[in-house]
Amino acid sequence: MSECRQKLLFICSRNQLRSPTAEAVLNQVDAVTAISAGTNNDAETPISGDLILWADAIYVMERQHHKKVIGKFSALLKNKRIHVLGIVDNYGYMDPKLVAIIKRKFPQWFHQP
Repeated sequence: MSECRQKLLFICSRNQLRSPTAEAVLNQVDAVTAISAGTNNDAETPISGDLILWADAIYVMERQHHKKVIGKFSALLKNKRIHVLGIVDNYGYMDPKLVAIIKRKFPQWFHQP
């Protein structure tokens, strides 16, 4: 059954606040399996080629993350698009404002009132 799930990879800098929040929020959706990683060497889970290959869709928090991912993994990104969410580093893990922003970015799974 997991073959039908969309595999989403969320990337921020240190994989401590924004991308783990996105991972937690999107893993609430039955049609999704989400994983998060960071671009920095000291990230909780550093981005790797295996994660790039695993993902059906890649979402980065800021443009700087987009540049780093392309710079390091361009050969693995031939058939993948990186989506920039435009979420700045102003939130704590599972901050209700951050959760609301993430849900707004995915209206196909989270219907807003």
